[in-house]
Amino acid sequence: MPWTASRGRTILRLIEPDAGRVTLGGADVVALRGHELRALRRRMQIVFQDPYGSLNPRMTVRQTLAEPLAIHRLATGAEAKRRVAALLEEVGLDPAFAAAYPHELSGGQRQRVGIARALSVEPQFLVLDEPVSALDVSVQAQVLNLLADLQRKRRLTYLFIAHDLAVVKHIADDVAVMYLGKIVERAPATGLYAGPRHPYTTSLLSAVPVPDPKAQRQRIVLQGEVPSPAAPPAGCPFNPRCPHPKKNDRCRTEPPALREVAPGRFAACHFAEEPM
Repeated sequence: MPWTASRGRTILRLIEPDAGRVTLGGADVVALRGHELRALRRRMQIVFQDPYGSLNPRMTVRQTLAEPLAIHRLATGAEAKRRVAALLEEVGLDPAFAAAYPHELSGGQRQRVGIARALSVEPQFLVLDEPVSALDVSVQAQVLNLLADLQRKRRLTYLFIAHDLAVVKHIADDVAVMYLGKIVERAPATGLYAGPRHPYTTSLLSAVPVPDPKAQRQRIVLQGEVPSPAAPPAGCPFNPRCPHPKKNDRCRTEPPALREVAPGRFAACHFAEEPM
């Protein structure tokens, strides 16, 4: 799901929320404290965008992966060493990498270590914060395939944060598109990509490259600057840049609600009943 990184971190309580509720398996994440919150952290983990900055340069891969095992009292000593080797194999790395430091690894290898660290406590829910944006395109595909395999094997739920809708299409079942910090469209991935109902989604999809030099596509280039989320425009926040042919005065005065415009499909546009 495309989402803002701050919201993903807020869900995990890495950033404290000002208001609202976050529930996971019926538990209110925002209300938990102390041991209860630590216990819940086993069920929810994060893979960060920067595979170098998220690893401690003074710790070997073995130390990085063994630390959460010790914190959550899952394994120590020989058992921790065995688990570290198994985690490395699961993410496609040779167990010999356990003795390496982050600077000795490539970007893709570092991100695999980050994924292994998140998996070490056997979570059910992973926040993936732009997990492939810092990687080369060829390595992106490898990591995405790994994430898809792990999702099927471990039956994981992902909150996948990204700005690249081509990447999102590869892995997401349900997509939420945000503009100025609010959801403007949400739908199953197949329906959203086949016929978006919000003009912002339409413009984003028009910019996705197609691997066919003969394909005829019309790129929608939005005009103007992105407004400040702290001072959004009156009416629909997207109206100053909106290319919708039916845009009118109502768009400039009445904020559209996020509503169900088709079974399982939600959009915040006055004209969302039909594809643009």
